[in-house]
Amino acid sequence: MKIKTSEFVMSNSDVTKCPNSQLPEYAFIGRSNVGKSSLINMLTERNSLAKVSGKPGKTRLINHFLINDSWHLVDLPGYGYAKVSKKEKKTFQKYITAYFEKRQQLVNTFVLIDSRHAPQPLDLEFLEWLGKNAIPLSIVFTKTDKLKPKVLENNIIDYKTKLMETWEELPPYFTTSSAHKTGRDDILNYIHEINQSLV
Repeated sequence: MKIKTSEFVMSNSDVTKCPNSQLPEYAFIGRSNVGKSSLINMLTERNSLAKVSGKPGKTRLINHFLINDSWHLVDLPGYGYAKVSKKEKKTFQKYITAYFEKRQQLVNTFVLIDSRHAPQPLDLEFLEWLGKNAIPLSIVFTKTDKLKPKVLENNIIDYKTKLMETWEELPPYFTTSSAHKTGRDDILNYIHEINQSLV
């Protein structure tokens, strides 16, 4: 798939105010500082479509982007170590949960995982929650350029082993590097295949 057009549509914290369209949606979410904005910019080849910040937790709203006039890319707030108050975190959790439970246009959730770290309880809990709620998902391992190939391979094996303790079947996964544009075609082709299956 080639990205010909990508434009910002809206930001909000109320799922009932998300775009009133039947276009398929692909949500991107991960722990704070996982490289989500960089990945979105890499996928769309737009350096500033999503705001990149050195400070974790800058995405505070549900952000919709229209891609090729045919599907929405949804940038969701990160979870984890964002330096925000407990009250703000509860607010984020409330409307993120509402998005997943009520947004019928959602066809896939890309859960971003920092490939440099061992399986993290927060990531595993979130994946488990999506699975139990029958929300379609894929895993995206980010920042793979920061590791040697063998270390990366071992880290992914560790994740797969940990997931298989509770999952009957592993979700699809992708390895990416925003710096080297690794995994871009794989993710976009995956989205294209899902879109084609919906026609």
